[in-house]
Amino acid sequence: MRDIPPDQTPLWRFLEARVRNVLDAYAYREIRMPLLEKTELFKRSIGEVTDIVEKEMYTFEDRNGDSLTLRPEGTAGCVRAGIELGLLHNQTQRLWYQGAMFRHERPQKGRFRQFHQIGVESYGLAGPDIDIETILITARIWRELGLDDLELQLNTLGTADERGAYRKLLVEYFSLHLELLDEDSLRRLKTNPLRILDTKNPAMMELVANAPTLLEHLGEESRAHFQLLCDGLTAAGVPFVVNPRLVRGLDYYSLTVFEWVTTRLGAQGTVCAGGRYDALVEQLGGRATPAIGFAMGMERLISLLEEQPPETQGDPHVYLIPGGDGDEREAMLLAEQLREQVAGLRLLLHCGGGGLKGRFKKADRSGAGYAFVVGERERANAMVTVKTLRGEGGQQEISRDELVGFCRDLVGNGQ
Repeated sequence: MRDIPPDQTPLWRFLEARVRNVLDAYAYREIRMPLLEKTELFKRSIGEVTDIVEKEMYTFEDRNGDSLTLRPEGTAGCVRAGIELGLLHNQTQRLWYQGAMFRHERPQKGRFRQFHQIGVESYGLAGPDIDIETILITARIWRELGLDDLELQLNTLGTADERGAYRKLLVEYFSLHLELLDEDSLRRLKTNPLRILDTKNPAMMELVANAPTLLEHLGEESRAHFQLLCDGLTAAGVPFVVNPRLVRGLDYYSLTVFEWVTTRLGAQGTVCAGGRYDALVEQLGGRATPAIGFAMGMERLISLLEEQPPETQGDPHVYLIPGGDGDEREAMLLAEQLREQVAGLRLLLHCGGGGLKGRFKKADRSGAGYAFVVGERERANAMVTVKTLRGEGGQQEISRDELVGFCRDLVGNGQ
C-alpha cells in the first residue's frame, strides 16, 4: 500500500476526469459503495475456491464477532447495493463506481495490496448489444487517454450447463497428464479446472494449448450470442483477438469475457477486464437479472500514461505576490475576485511573508506560468505587474479592468 504524492495526483485526476466524461456521454450513473462488506458476500459471489477468497482477502472479525472483508473487487458490492436499494427489480441500470480495492498479493510493478479501480456495470439487458456497448466504452476511453497499443482479447464461457460439461472434459484431459501439472493446477483440478487454462507457468503452456476448448462445445444460442458480439465489434471498427484460453479468475462469469492487454507492463499486462455475469444477482438473493461489467486498473493505466504523459492540469497558472506586508489584504481580495470570475483558473496566493526576492523564488518553484504583483504603486494606479516565469514575455503592467480577460486567455489557451 502506498501514498500518491502531490506531483503524481494531476495524472490521476486527468485519468479520472477523462473516464468520467466518457461515462457521462453514455449516460451511466455513479454509485458509491462501502469499502467493507460481509465476508460471506465475496465467498458467495467470487467463489470459495478462488485464489482471491482462499489467499488474498483482508478479513477480520469486528467487535460483534461478524466477519468483515475489505472489498477485493467491486462487482459483488454493486450487486448487493442494487438489490438492497431496489435498483434491479424490473429495471435496467447502467452504473459506474471508482475507489480502492484490497488484495494481499505479492507487490510488484502494477500490482499493489491497495489498488484502485473504475468499474462499470449494466443490469437487465441480456442481448449482445449491451456487450458491444460495454466494450465500445472501453475503446473510447483508450482514445480519450491517447492509448493506442492495447489489444482486446475475447472469449465466451457459455452457460452454466455448457461449462459443467466442459469441466468434465478438462478433468479427463488433465488427469491423463498429472505429472505435468504444478501444485496450483493439481489443486484446481479438483475445485476449478477452468482456472488451469489461466496458468502463467511456462512449463505448462504446451499442455494447456492442446487442451479441448469451450468454443468447440457451445450450444447454438451461446454461439449465436458470441457471433453477434464479434460482428458488432467488427462493424464498429474495434479489432480483437479470440482467445479460447481466456477464463477470468472469478466464478460468476458466463458467456462474454474480455480483457484489454499490453506488452508494456511485463507480467501485469491486463489493464481492463470484464464480462457477463447473468447468474450473480439471483445468486446473491435478487431476482434473475442479466448483467455485464468491467473494471480497469488505475495504477496500470497510470503507468502507461507516465511513459507518454499527456498535458495535465497541475501547476498553477498564476502565483500572486503581495509587494509588501501592507499589500496582503489587497492581494487576497484580488485572488478571490479572480477565482470567482475566471472559471478553471489555478491561482496560488503567496503566504508567509519574506522579502520580495524570496517571494519570486517561491513563485518560480511553484511551477506557475506567471507572477502577478500587487504593491503600493500597483494599488495606487489600479494596475497589476505581470511577470512571465516560463519562456519569453518579460514583464508588463496590466490594468485591473484587463486582468480578468488576461486570465481567461491563460485558461483558454491551456497555459
